[in-house]
Amino acid sequence: MGGNTSCVEVRVGDRILILDAGTGLRLLGLQLLQEFGFRPLDLTLLLTHTHWDHIQGLPFFSPLYHDRNTLHILGLQGSRHSLERVLNSQMEIPFFPIGLRDVPGNIRIEELNSPGITLDNIHITACKANHPGHCVGYKIQTPDGTIAFFPDHETIPQAPGTDAVTAFLRGVDLLIMDSQYDEAHYENHRGWGHGCVKDVVTQALKAEVRRLVLFHHDPCSDDAAVARMEEEARAQVRLSGGSLEVMAAREGLELSLP
Repeated sequence: MGGNTSCVEVRVGDRILILDAGTGLRLLGLQLLQEFGFRPLDLTLLLTHTHWDHIQGLPFFSPLYHDRNTLHILGLQGSRHSLERVLNSQMEIPFFPIGLRDVPGNIRIEELNSPGITLDNIHITACKANHPGHCVGYKIQTPDGTIAFFPDHETIPQAPGTDAVTAFLRGVDLLIMDSQYDEAHYENHRGWGHGCVKDVVTQALKAEVRRLVLFHHDPCSDDAAVARMEEEARAQVRLSGGSLEVMAAREGLELSLP
């Protein structure tokens, strides 16, 4: 049970993108330093929102403590305060001994004021997610394929805004989507902002997604529970006659596009 909170690495050529800064960011930082040694890192971090489980890995991200490295942080404004203030506040005393402004690494924080940005040959667009507070999902279009990332999102088939998300996801090669609950557990968590596997598969099929990764597992779900949800999702696809490929996310999982 348990595991690290939301953090996904995306590599496109020499460009390294990081999706969310949950506790998985600590392990990623160690791996990057081991791989690149003393070579400088130029990294881009995309935040879906500033709920704590999506930013709490930032103080423990080892590349921040080397002045040769640069981290560009992109995201929306915090619920009540600027993105910069929210990220700085979790590293203030009494919460952490070193302030974000005091780390040796070069940090640039930018709030997204437009629906899309381009980095080299990568085009990134955002779409509002169904989750409490200011939260988005991202679509990352690369020369090798398209990735969509919705780690916190409650898929409600008949709700306003669902069609807009489905259109946003149309034809993506890889969808990483909040699928926290099975049907039984979802009944007690409606409106919490997290998805039911059955509804997520339905939306992915409707959007003609090629590959779906079930994400944001419940902390109380052990490996057997996650495997059961994965098989139920695959059975749903078979029953529909669709070709959607489904897998459950796990730490260290590596996928290639297309």
